[in-house]
Amino acid sequence: MHPCKECALLMTRRHFFGRASAGIGVAALAGLFAEDLRAEGGLAGLPHLAPRAKRVIYLFMSGGPSQMEMFDYKPGLDDRRGSELPDSVRQGQRLTGMTATQSSFPVASSLFKFARRGSSGAWVSELLPHTAGVADDLCFIKSMYTEAINHDPAVTFFQTGAQLAGRPSIGAWLAYGLGSENKDLPAFVVMVSKGSGQPEGGQPLADRMWGSGFLPSRFQGVKFRSAGDPVLYLSNPAGVSAAMRRRYLDDLGRLNEAKLRAFGDPEIATRIAQYEMAYRMQSSVPELTDLSSEPEHVFEMYGPDARKPGTFAANCLLARRLAERGVRFVQVFHRGWDQHTNLPKEIALQTRDIDRPAAALVRDLKQRGLLDDTLVVWGGEFGRTVYCQGRLTEDDYGRDHHPRCFTMWLAGGGVKPGLSYGETDDFCYNIAKDPVHVHDLHATILHCLGIDHTKLTYKYQGRHFRLTDVHGKVVKAVL
Repeated sequence: MHPCKECALLMTRRHFFGRASAGIGVAALAGLFAEDLRAEGGLAGLPHLAPRAKRVIYLFMSGGPSQMEMFDYKPGLDDRRGSELPDSVRQGQRLTGMTATQSSFPVASSLFKFARRGSSGAWVSELLPHTAGVADDLCFIKSMYTEAINHDPAVTFFQTGAQLAGRPSIGAWLAYGLGSENKDLPAFVVMVSKGSGQPEGGQPLADRMWGSGFLPSRFQGVKFRSAGDPVLYLSNPAGVSAAMRRRYLDDLGRLNEAKLRAFGDPEIATRIAQYEMAYRMQSSVPELTDLSSEPEHVFEMYGPDARKPGTFAANCLLARRLAERGVRFVQVFHRGWDQHTNLPKEIALQTRDIDRPAAALVRDLKQRGLLDDTLVVWGGEFGRTVYCQGRLTEDDYGRDHHPRCFTMWLAGGGVKPGLSYGETDDFCYNIAKDPVHVHDLHATILHCLGIDHTKLTYKYQGRHFRLTDVHGKVVKAVL
């Protein structure tokens, strides 16, 4: 619509008196600005308790990594290989459409060797020699469970605390509640890598996984790209100098501020803030992503892929640099863990991608004194079944999605190092001890950051929402 026509339509009697009532309007606008300013540095009253962590690096293995190939050692399954999974273990639990019609559910024991690692004696498989080297710094939770059985709702559940799209992601909640420690970088940064040998496509990751939902959009994650500008539209257009850009933003800011005074729309405040953030990022992001200052021993620690933009190794190195600069929440997604068939070969490729960089990240943070106040989280959206999907052979098998039990690990930021928490049954099908739900994990992460998960809320459509929805408890035994 033409601006003059839009203005004429808006100048109704109600609109005229609404603008004329300056006393009430100015008071309301002052409250809006005050709330917006608090959001820049976090909400008033947070943190609720003394935090152990200042920031989070979340390494998300998208696709559902198999716990039985990496961390949950079940030697008794070797003698049961090929036998039918007992009905007493399955207990009539729902299956995905990919295996629900199978006439047989043969047990598939892992082909990989395990050993106890470090003084903690944590079981880690031969697939993860570098992770095994930092086992004493890790806290393994072997009794994770979720309610979702398919990828999109399961990833959405881990990111937002709900299986249906539309809620704020965990990073957005933290950006909203705690703000950023660095005014020149976003509070929430996202990077995505693809597994070796994985075809284009596969399980998608929608941008809403790091969205702000019903929170103001300034709190959504900023995705860094591996080619071209790390952030879209960061460079000035051809022929536009830095001085011209500054004058343009100043004029645009004044126009937006006039609209904000007229309408009080918080999204206009977001627009103003994000234009200014983008301007500051023009200098902060190139410095961040320029790895030329990193010494050779750092690249050696993260592995040869650390020099290749967009790889998991390069993203882990960038995650450390972001943590150093005070970014509140860094999420590194690594795709390609959906191994329904050909699992032994494919998981070896995946673990080769992530083992050395993930262990290097823990070591690097520890050497720099950052691990104490940085919480590192590793895990996927669910685990894999003990029974084989498709045909079981001596050297090949696949596994279906399994939400009933799987393994994640945490490091730093107030969690106990060298701890293995929770147990699964002999078939790695059900939890035998100390179950940990997705909401429990979220509550524990927030607790490490000094947040009472029941008090970080946002009123939307008449009720107060929170990341943990209506339940969840802090897993104090891992703290």
